[in-house]
Amino acid sequence: MRGDLSGRLGNVTTAPSVLERELFTEAEAARLLGLPAATLHYWLEGGERRGVQYDPIIRSEPVGRRTVSWAEFIEAGWLSAYRRRKQIPMSQLRTFIGVLRSEFGIPYPLAHSKPWVSGRTLVLRAQEEAGLAPEFQVVSSVGDQLMLTYAGGVFLERVVWDGDVAAGWKPHSADSPVEVRPDVRFGRPAVAGISTVSIFEQAEDGASADELATDFGISISEVRWALSYEEQRHAAA
Repeated sequence: MRGDLSGRLGNVTTAPSVLERELFTEAEAARLLGLPAATLHYWLEGGERRGVQYDPIIRSEPVGRRTVSWAEFIEAGWLSAYRRRKQIPMSQLRTFIGVLRSEFGIPYPLAHSKPWVSGRTLVLRAQEEAGLAPEFQVVSSVGDQLMLTYAGGVFLERVVWDGDVAAGWKPHSADSPVEVRPDVRFGRPAVAGISTVSIFEQAEDGASADELATDFGISISEVRWALSYEEQRHAAA
C-alpha cells in the first residue's frame, strides 16, 4: 500500500529511550544491513576523503564510539536501501537529513513517523533545500495532497511502528515475518520471537520444515521465511 499510511501506525507510545538504546557494534549492524563496515562508520562518524573532511550523515556530529543505537540502525537501514536503489549523491542526503533534524527538533527524524505521516510539508521543504531531483524525492505533490513516493512507501512498510517511533525493522522484505526488534533476542533477527539463526542451524542439521515448525511452535510458513532470510544472508556473506 502506498500513499497515506497513517491508519497503520496505531496510538501506542513507546518510550523515546528505546531509540537511544545502544544495541549493536558497528560490525554487527553492518552485517544485518548488508553494508560494508567502513561505509556504516562513515555515515555515523564522517571522515576524510580525498583530503576533504566530511560531517556524519546519520549523527549530527561525531561521537567517537563504535556502537550503534536503535535509531541509528533504523536510519542506516533507510539510507542503505534508498542509496542502493537511487544512487543519490550523499551530499544531498546529508543536507536532507540535516534539515529534517532541524525542522522537527529530533536527532533521528527518520526513526519517527511524523515526517512520513503528519509532517510531509516539512519533508517537501527539506527536499527542496537539499536540491533533490524528482526521482530522488520521498514525498511528492499530487493535486492538493502530499503523497509518499514509492521509495517513501517502501520504507514505511519495512518499519514496525509503535506510536510515533520505530519499534521494529523488517530486514528481509515488507511481506516477511522476520523482524529485528530492540526488545526481542537483543535485536537479532527473529520470527515469532524465535531466532532465525536457531531455525537455520537445526535445518542445517537435517530437521525438516514440519519438524522445525513443531519444535519451535511456529507455522511452516514462518519456518520457510526464516530459512529464506538466513540463506540469503549466507549467500551474501
